[in-house]
Amino acid sequence: MTSALLPLLLVAACDGREESAIDNLANGANAAQVENNVRAEAMALMEPLNPPAPGTPGGLPVDPAPVAEGSIDPDSAQGAAQVVQGYYGLLEEKRFEDAQELWNPATAIGAQDNAHFAARFRGFSEIHANIGAPSEPEGAAGSLYVTVPVQVYGRIAANGKPWYALRQVTLRRVNDVPGSTEEQRRWHIQSIGAYVPEEAEIAANAMEPISMTDGMARKAAAQ
Repeated sequence: MTSALLPLLLVAACDGREESAIDNLANGANAAQVENNVRAEAMALMEPLNPPAPGTPGGLPVDPAPVAEGSIDPDSAQGAAQVVQGYYGLLEEKRFEDAQELWNPATAIGAQDNAHFAARFRGFSEIHANIGAPSEPEGAAGSLYVTVPVQVYGRIAANGKPWYALRQVTLRRVNDVPGSTEEQRRWHIQSIGAYVPEEAEIAANAMEPISMTDGMARKAAAQ
């Protein structure tokens, strides 16, 4: 545990806080508590996370119909947005295996092993998200699709710097047709790519991947 404190003590060295941490350890203090105290002090010195406001560059679009609170129809577009909200909540809690369960298992990311999926996020010490209003469902080949804009923000593990990005999550569910299973009729994440405003949808096939750091999938051109 003492060795785990070394990087934090090096950060603290700038203002002498390492002396009190070492003194506490020498006097028999709980190493985990000392580490937590030093980490909290170091985090307090970092640049605060301040994602751009809606309607500003880097912010979500201003929409009169934000994600609804409370009980809603899980089959509706708002139900799809709740899945997205749950997904990023699980990432925030570092429950990566549970988060992956919200992907369509037929996609490359949904079919990945747990270790590789979790590795997509190892570059971040924090992950958070603000969820925008979903699109109206669109039908194609017996399925329904909804897109949800997301403002993802977090902190880069290597240097503590804030990180911001706009993403667009596409969700899919099978129509209520004979022979479909309950699982197929639930919303699942189909892809995550760069956010594309409605006026720029004509260029959707040219979207870039989310980033080399988190490695989430680009929006499939075939959708």
